[in-house]
Amino acid sequence: MELSDEELTRLTSYYTLQRFKKNEYLLREGQVCDFEAYVLVGCFRIYYEDENLREHILYFAVEDWWVLDIGSFISGTPSRLNIQALEDSEVLRIDRPQKERLYREMPQLEQLFRIMNQKALAALQMRMISMLSKKAGQRLEDFTEKYPTLSQRIAQHHIASYLGISHEFLSKVRKNILRKKK
Repeated sequence: MELSDEELTRLTSYYTLQRFKKNEYLLREGQVCDFEAYVLVGCFRIYYEDENLREHILYFAVEDWWVLDIGSFISGTPSRLNIQALEDSEVLRIDRPQKERLYREMPQLEQLFRIMNQKALAALQMRMISMLSKKAGQRLEDFTEKYPTLSQRIAQHHIASYLGISHEFLSKVRKNILRKKK
């Protein structure tokens, strides 16, 4: 779907620009996620902590990605997730009432956002399948393919958390991959 310049200007008028310093939170567990944010610059990690305070990264949101806790956003219940900037970042943010107003005033956008949400759900399903069926080495290769420059931007322990392995095991997996390529 293409938008005219006028429609694009109208669309962006519903959003507010927010800047985050490295390590600042866009959302903390226990808060209600009453917004959606589009990443202009930077990188966020979306994670939760288990009962042992171990972090589990669900995904990273980099430039041109959306970031939110969809369950909290839809239900209005407190979030179980944290959204933290891993580097200085900028987002365009829209709150729920503004989003509903936008849909009423520009109904063609509802289809666009529905399609985007369906694609995001499909990607999360593929991630779940990967976590359940692939070995750590293949998950690392998939990560590198999906996020080709991200490993230079974020800490290795964040990559390990995303892959569901320890930082030490990540080092071993990397060594094995390099050895096989020789």
